[in-house]
Amino acid sequence: MIRLILLTDFTESFAYNLLKGVLAYSKSHEPWVVCRMPPSYKHTYGIEGVLKWAKAWQADAIIGQFDNEDNVELFRKNGIIAVAQDYKSRFTNITGDYHKTGRMAAEFFLSKGFQNFAFYGYRNTVWSQERCDGFYECIAAQGFGNNFSSYQEQSLDDLWFYEASPLLTWLKSLPQPTALMACDDNQGNRITEICKVNNIKVPDKIAILGVDNDEIICNLSDPPLSSISHNIVRGGFEAAELIEHLLNDEEASYYDVVLQPVNIVNRLSTDFYSTADAYIHTALKYIHQNLASNITVSDIVKQVPLSRRLLEIRFKQVTQQSIHKYIFNLRMERFAQLLLASDAPIVEVAEQVGINNLKNLSRQFKALKKVSPNEYRKEHQKMTDCNYKKITK
Repeated sequence: MIRLILLTDFTESFAYNLLKGVLAYSKSHEPWVVCRMPPSYKHTYGIEGVLKWAKAWQADAIIGQFDNEDNVELFRKNGIIAVAQDYKSRFTNITGDYHKTGRMAAEFFLSKGFQNFAFYGYRNTVWSQERCDGFYECIAAQGFGNNFSSYQEQSLDDLWFYEASPLLTWLKSLPQPTALMACDDNQGNRITEICKVNNIKVPDKIAILGVDNDEIICNLSDPPLSSISHNIVRGGFEAAELIEHLLNDEEASYYDVVLQPVNIVNRLSTDFYSTADAYIHTALKYIHQNLASNITVSDIVKQVPLSRRLLEIRFKQVTQQSIHKYIFNLRMERFAQLLLASDAPIVEVAEQVGINNLKNLSRQFKALKKVSPNEYRKEHQKMTDCNYKKITK
């Protein structure tokens, strides 16, 4: 029986999803015992205190959120496998492709027609800075590098604390509309709160995207916060696999478990297409609000004082798509998101986004995603089932 200490912040869903992956691995192999140790214990007793407790508890391994000054090698010298999780600086073992996450956010906003961009995060924190870098590099490559602004908080230590006044001044200085990426969901929630209190309309004036898809935090936001989902459960599974590999082979080497962004869960905080054309904005808003209904181009024409032909021309100038194609693609993207968020039958999921032509659904979905709906769900499904097979490297 493997005895594991998980030293991380359990007030966020990241830690629970990591633990889900560990438990999924343990249930398909030998049983594990897990001690959930809060970061406050390390802050109070230091790394030496954690080591002392680990030795008394006869721990085999620790997965920890360590600071730069922590001597992680102390665990390894005492026969305890230590797997480090990125915190302020990059550690080996559990890390992430943070640049890729930033690029995904930028591509998402660019596809919605935005031309002004902002980033809110932390100074001297690797995962925040690299997400910012990836975000900026992508928009700069599209010619919008001069339309970018960032606001970096000083400290990661007190997640709840911030100075509202300078942050509000910065938000009010942004051109409208602006697409804002927050370094994580906590910071995205903070921006939605300030905007709501100060009557800055979200997403009309500022569209906000977080990271980690912490469902409690995202739904605590008003409007609900869109977020980038990561394969954190898979990361926990692979971290457990690494630990058992190291325990069973003294000559084995450590390797990195790299968390990857999977998809964007689009909620109301980004449910907006940026355009200066008021009529096209009205048309887009109607489409997004009535997507689950059997809307037609004729329904949309009724919302604006334009002929069908003129509306089609102006709509394509803004979105680079016909109205019919835009509705089709939007439905398919929403359908793809719901496939991952629910275990409901595919037919029911399709009905939720107004897809009624079930006969051609699989073929149409495969043309966009390269796999069938069922294959897509299996490929991206979170690994919470104890019967998952061991991941091959």
